[in-house]
Amino acid sequence: MRPHTPTLVRQHTPTLVRQHTPTLVRQHTPILVRQHHPEIGPHPAVLDLYTYGRGLSEARASLLANRGFVVFTVSLYGYDDNPKNMTKIHLEYFEEAIQFLKNQPQVCGSGLGLLSLSKRGYLALSIATFLPGIAATVWINGCNANAMIPLHYKGTALMLDTKRVFATKSGALNVKYVINDPMAVENQATLIPIERANGRFLFVAAEDDQNWDSCYFADQAMQQLESHAKDDYESVFYPGAGHYYMPFCPSSIHGVIGKPVVWGGVPRSHAAAEVDLWRRIQEFFRTNLANNSNLSKAKL
Repeated sequence: MRPHTPTLVRQHTPTLVRQHTPTLVRQHTPILVRQHHPEIGPHPAVLDLYTYGRGLSEARASLLANRGFVVFTVSLYGYDDNPKNMTKIHLEYFEEAIQFLKNQPQVCGSGLGLLSLSKRGYLALSIATFLPGIAATVWINGCNANAMIPLHYKGTALMLDTKRVFATKSGALNVKYVINDPMAVENQATLIPIERANGRFLFVAAEDDQNWDSCYFADQAMQQLESHAKDDYESVFYPGAGHYYMPFCPSSIHGVIGKPVVWGGVPRSHAAAEVDLWRRIQEFFRTNLANNSNLSKAKL
């Protein structure tokens, strides 16, 4: 059952966020990560999986580092010597990033956190399911099945039905229902068996998400856990919030299809949801990752 979500009103001025200088880390394999580190630890560690857009986004990682977490961001394509386009994904790429992060001397405990958004949501579920050492996973507006791009480790890809795409008045496309239903009998091989995961989940869904039906995918993921007698999750659904979290973005070029699409969201409701979710993310990681003695409490 979905939790009741109160109406949220932004009533304060955001504080200035200090930017941490990232350290570039290169391995013998083509993995590219950036490490944001606060003062000497030990500190809980988080692997930040932002989205499929080209390049590397460090804003969210820097904000978490300001709160006492060691954070890595990972670029999949379109950055430096990464491939220009993405046609397949290997989970071993993330496996090496996780091991490198765990080996850092300022990282405490044996369990790491995952922070995901959009299409990297199903990557986060796959990592938490198939790779060891993940204690807490934040899934924001994702999918509960492997979608569009083949994932090499387990599973097959859930494909698209482009007939469900339609143009809005602005000319941007609405692709909300383009993904085939993962619960259909012919698509169930794409479902991620998250009941095998050992960590906890925070499922976050925006009720005005126009990229895809993240509320439906979140409901199905929770039902999947419950059907296996597992209750190691929590959830929050935000009325009036759109697909993109940090910052609000009503429309832009889609990273996969290369055309303008609508993402949804009412500005005031979306902003209020972002404020509430930022607090929840910190509290979720603080509760489920080891050694919270060096963490700053959420003030924004």
